[in-house]
Amino acid sequence: MGVTATLTLLGDAITKAQTFVNVFVSVYSLLILLYIVASWLRLPYSPWLNRIQRFLYDVSEPYLRLFRRLLPSMGPLDLSPMIGIIVLVIFGQVLIRILDQFH
Repeated sequence: MGVTATLTLLGDAITKAQTFVNVFVSVYSLLILLYIVASWLRLPYSPWLNRIQRFLYDVSEPYLRLFRRLLPSMGPLDLSPMIGIIVLVIFGQVLIRILDQFH
């Protein structure tokens, strides 16, 4: 393989990694927002709704728990989802800029 082919493959891999980071941040932020909305709603019992709510809980709660430990308790107001999404977006942008340095 020539040098140009190697650089093209490396550039393509970096572009795909940047796309993955963008999609991951977007999808995970959406899942956190859906978890928040689902926690506000009291829906009638349905096996499918229960599975969806359980999935959203299992995916979002471990990440949000990190911020709940750090943030002081503010009564019924939970700021961990907002802080979690902000940190996730900032981390994604930093990672994209780091990957862009190799491009």
